[in-house]
Amino acid sequence: MTGEELLETYPKAAVAIKEFYYGKMIDSLQEDNDIPEEFKDMVKAQQFDSEYVATFIDTNPRFLFDIFDANNVFIQISIDIENNCFRWSFDGGRVESNDYTSRKEAETIAVEEAFKILNDKL
Repeated sequence: MTGEELLETYPKAAVAIKEFYYGKMIDSLQEDNDIPEEFKDMVKAQQFDSEYVATFIDTNPRFLFDIFDANNVFIQISIDIENNCFRWSFDGGRVESNDYTSRKEAETIAVEEAFKILNDKL
């Protein structure tokens, strides 16, 4: 699924993810005294919309790990060096039986599963 599809399919998770990262963005602006107040105000006034978040999901699914961790959905990515592949599991438990050729591919599939879990928790 694309980031946009995940946000549409799992609306509760989408709201939590957008709120979490909007809060992180605002906090980082507040902590940086070198940024002019006018710019901070402009950023705060902009919409932190689904398209923006979907782009992050598609390009770097790992950015979601913090929100999942904050909600006790722990993704573990492991590597099988002998077979040169990656796997994922949740909470050290259920392991996906497929082998993935790249870390990003494993993370992308794990994030899809984590969206389902987070949406059900909320």
